Amino acid sequence: MSGDEKSLQERHAPASICFGCGPANERGLRIRSFPQGDVVVADWKPEAWHEAFPGMLSGGITGTLLDCHSNWTAAWHLMKQAGLAEPPCCVTAEYAVQLRRPIPSGETVHLEARVVESKEDRAVIESSLVAGGKVCATCRGTFVAVKPGHPAYHRWG
Repeated sequence: MSGDEKSLQERHAPASICFGCGPANERGLRIRSFPQGDVVVADWKPEAWHEAFPGMLSGGITGTLLDCHSNWTAAWHLMKQAGLAEPPCCVTAEYAVQLRRPIPSGETVHLEARVVESKEDRAVIESSLVAGGKVCATCRGTFVAVKPGHPAYHRWG
Protein backbone atom coordinates (compact mmCIF):
# COMPACT_ATOMS: atom_id res chain seq x y z
CA MET A 1 0.00 0.00 0.00
CA SER A 2 2.04 2.89 -1.23
CA GLY A 3 0.84 6.45 -0.83
CA ASP A 4 0.39 6.87 -4.59
CA GLU A 5 -1.54 3.62 -5.13
CA LYS A 6 -5.27 4.29 -5.48
CA SER A 7 -7.60 2.70 -2.94
CA LEU A 8 -10.91 1.05 -3.83
CA GLN A 9 -12.66 4.25 -2.77
CA GLU A 10 -10.42 6.51 -4.86
CA ARG A 11 -10.74 4.30 -7.95
CA HIS A 12 -14.45 3.55 -7.80
CA ALA A 13 -16.07 6.41 -5.83
CA PRO A 14 -13.84 9.50 -5.96
CA ALA A 15 -16.82 11.85 -5.51
CA SER A 16 -18.21 10.01 -2.46
CA ILE A 17 -18.90 12.19 0.57
CA CYS A 18 -19.35 9.31 3.03
CA PHE A 19 -18.02 10.34 6.44
CA GLY A 20 -16.06 7.11 6.85
CA CYS A 21 -14.71 6.36 3.40
CA GLY A 22 -15.53 9.22 1.05
CA PRO A 23 -12.46 10.65 -0.67
CA ALA A 24 -14.41 13.88 -1.29
CA ASN A 25 -15.27 14.48 2.39
CA GLU A 26 -12.52 16.73 3.72
CA ARG A 27 -13.77 16.31 7.30
CA GLY A 28 -14.30 12.56 7.03
CA LEU A 29 -12.09 9.66 8.01
CA ARG A 30 -11.09 8.91 4.40
CA ILE A 31 -10.48 5.20 4.88
CA ARG A 32 -8.37 3.76 2.05
CA SER A 33 -9.07 0.06 1.44
CA PHE A 34 -6.81 -2.20 -0.64
CA PRO A 35 -7.46 -5.79 -1.80
CA GLN A 36 -4.67 -8.22 -0.95
CA GLY A 37 -5.58 -11.72 -2.06
CA ASP A 38 -8.65 -12.91 -0.16
CA VAL A 39 -8.64 -10.01 2.29
CA VAL A 40 -9.04 -6.25 2.07
CA VAL A 41 -6.75 -4.18 4.29
CA ALA A 42 -6.45 -0.57 5.38
CA ASP A 43 -4.20 1.40 7.69
CA TRP A 44 -5.58 4.55 9.30
CA LYS A 45 -4.08 7.08 11.72
CA PRO A 46 -6.37 8.63 14.36
CA GLU A 47 -6.14 12.28 15.33
CA ALA A 48 -6.86 13.81 18.76
CA TRP A 49 -10.41 14.78 17.72
CA HIS A 50 -11.24 11.08 17.17
CA GLU A 51 -10.78 10.34 20.88
CA ALA A 52 -13.42 9.29 23.42
CA PHE A 53 -11.05 10.36 26.19
CA PRO A 54 -7.35 11.31 26.19
CA GLY A 55 -5.29 8.76 24.35
CA MET A 56 -8.15 6.42 23.36
CA LEU A 57 -10.14 6.14 20.12
CA SER A 58 -13.91 6.69 20.21
CA GLY A 59 -16.08 3.58 19.91
CA GLY A 60 -18.22 5.39 17.34
CA ILE A 61 -15.21 6.07 15.14
CA THR A 62 -14.18 2.43 15.58
CA GLY A 63 -17.62 1.32 14.38
CA THR A 64 -17.44 3.62 11.37
CA LEU A 65 -14.00 2.32 10.39
CA LEU A 66 -15.16 -1.30 10.53
CA ASP A 67 -18.50 -0.58 8.82
CA CYS A 68 -17.07 1.31 5.83
CA HIS A 69 -14.10 -1.01 5.37
CA SER A 70 -16.39 -4.06 5.49
CA ASN A 71 -18.82 -2.44 3.04
CA TRP A 72 -16.02 -1.94 0.51
CA THR A 73 -14.88 -5.52 1.04
CA ALA A 74 -18.41 -6.66 0.13
CA ALA A 75 -18.60 -4.36 -2.91
CA TRP A 76 -15.20 -5.60 -4.16
CA HIS A 77 -16.24 -9.21 -3.69
CA LEU A 78 -19.63 -8.77 -5.42
CA MET A 79 -17.92 -7.01 -8.34
CA LYS A 80 -15.46 -9.88 -8.81
CA GLN A 81 -18.15 -12.52 -8.28
CA ALA A 82 -20.37 -11.02 -11.01
CA GLY A 83 -17.51 -10.14 -13.37
CA LEU A 84 -18.37 -6.43 -13.31
CA ALA A 85 -16.06 -3.56 -14.26
CA GLU A 86 -17.26 -1.47 -11.30
CA PRO A 87 -18.45 -2.52 -7.84
CA PRO A 88 -22.15 -2.30 -7.10
CA CYS A 89 -23.10 0.39 -4.60
CA CYS A 90 -23.58 -1.43 -1.31
CA VAL A 91 -25.24 -0.43 1.94
CA THR A 92 -25.07 -1.87 5.41
CA ALA A 93 -28.02 -4.12 6.27
CA GLU A 94 -26.68 -4.94 9.73
CA TYR A 95 -23.42 -5.02 11.61
CA ALA A 96 -22.26 -5.75 15.13
CA VAL A 97 -19.02 -4.54 16.64
CA GLN A 98 -17.25 -6.08 19.61
CA LEU A 99 -14.97 -3.65 21.40
CA ARG A 100 -12.42 -5.98 22.97
CA ARG A 101 -9.92 -3.53 24.45
CA PRO A 102 -9.23 0.22 24.44
CA ILE A 103 -7.73 1.44 21.18
CA PRO A 104 -4.79 3.83 21.56
CA SER A 105 -5.27 6.95 19.44
CA GLY A 106 -1.58 7.74 19.03
CA GLU A 107 -0.75 5.02 16.53
CA THR A 108 -1.91 3.71 13.18
CA VAL A 109 -4.62 1.07 13.30
CA HIS A 110 -4.81 -1.83 10.85
CA LEU A 111 -8.11 -3.05 9.41
CA GLU A 112 -8.56 -6.42 7.78
CA ALA A 113 -11.78 -7.84 6.32
CA ARG A 114 -12.83 -11.02 4.53
CA VAL A 115 -15.96 -12.51 3.02
CA VAL A 116 -17.41 -15.40 5.03
CA GLU A 117 -20.70 -15.88 3.10
CA SER A 118 -22.15 -14.44 -0.08
CA LYS A 119 -25.11 -14.55 -2.42
CA GLU A 120 -25.71 -12.76 -5.70
CA ASP A 121 -26.56 -9.39 -4.12
CA ARG A 122 -25.04 -9.52 -0.62
CA ALA A 123 -22.04 -10.58 1.41
CA VAL A 124 -21.37 -11.30 5.05
CA ILE A 125 -18.05 -9.84 6.13
CA GLU A 126 -15.92 -10.41 9.21
CA SER A 127 -13.38 -7.73 10.01
CA SER A 128 -10.95 -6.72 12.72
CA LEU A 129 -9.13 -3.64 13.93
CA VAL A 130 -5.62 -4.18 15.27
CA ALA A 131 -3.56 -1.65 17.23
CA GLY A 132 -0.27 -2.26 18.95
CA GLY A 133 -0.24 -5.80 17.57
CA LYS A 134 -3.49 -6.72 19.37
CA VAL A 135 -7.01 -7.23 18.08
CA CYS A 136 -8.94 -4.40 19.69
CA ALA A 137 -12.28 -4.69 17.89
CA THR A 138 -14.07 -7.12 15.60
CA CYS A 139 -17.12 -6.82 13.37
CA ARG A 140 -19.53 -9.05 11.50
CA GLY A 141 -22.01 -7.54 9.09
CA THR A 142 -24.22 -8.04 6.07
CA PHE A 143 -23.82 -5.66 3.13
CA VAL A 144 -26.28 -5.50 0.24
CA ALA A 145 -25.94 -4.19 -3.33
CA VAL A 146 -28.75 -1.70 -3.95
CA LYS A 147 -30.84 -1.42 -7.09
CA PRO A 148 -32.18 1.57 -9.06
CA GLY A 149 -34.73 3.46 -6.99
CA HIS A 150 -32.84 3.05 -3.72
CA PRO A 151 -31.72 6.44 -2.32
CA ALA A 152 -28.07 5.28 -2.20
CA TYR A 153 -28.01 3.83 -5.71
CA HIS A 154 -25.92 6.63 -7.27
CA ARG A 155 -24.05 7.76 -4.15
CA TRP A 156 -20.64 6.63 -5.38
CA GLY A 157 -20.95 8.26 -8.80
